[in-house]
Amino acid sequence: MAAAEPPTRERAFGQEDEPSVVDKVGVWLSGRSIRRAVPRLDGLRVGDFGCGFHASWLRGELDTIGHAVLVDVALSEDLKNHPNVTAIEGALPAALDAVADSSLDVVTCLSVLEHLWEPAVLLAECRRIVAQGGVCLVNVPSWLGKRALEFSAFRLGLSPVEEMDDHKTYFDPSDLWPLLVRAGFVPHNIRCFRHKLGLNTFAVCRAE
Repeated sequence: MAAAEPPTRERAFGQEDEPSVVDKVGVWLSGRSIRRAVPRLDGLRVGDFGCGFHASWLRGELDTIGHAVLVDVALSEDLKNHPNVTAIEGALPAALDAVADSSLDVVTCLSVLEHLWEPAVLLAECRRIVAQGGVCLVNVPSWLGKRALEFSAFRLGLSPVEEMDDHKTYFDPSDLWPLLVRAGFVPHNIRCFRHKLGLNTFAVCRAE
């Protein structure tokens, strides 16, 4: 008997429910790490892959950046109608087929890889898309973060249970770094480190 195809995610983060306090704090902390790596986004071409229904972290920058490419299984109507946005609705990584090679200065993939069966494929797509001299920024929960997230969701009810149940794996720096190299980023251009009190792993990958 042939193995069943893994289910495809049908809803974007934040599509039906208001993000929890835990989620909002997480987005804010990720934004701080992004700002350290890229202090100014003015005029840059930015892609947020797996951005969530409302594209929470990039929404406030849409009028100052050069252009945004937002990708998720569903996006809000105001994002799809924004003159500075290319909105692509579809499952990752296949939806990135519509994005040209070396076309973006900044690519972000925040709290997405843990939801995919083949995260290495998405990272390879990010490397293909980021332009020479650009940067790819990746945030993922660590194995220590697994405990905290599941306690928040399953015991305290502060995080959406369905999001935790959709996780396929977690990443310490030693898990993420080899995937980044395999994707085509050169080791000396990769910074991969723990943040958010060790609950997450963050990577800054420069493209030559």
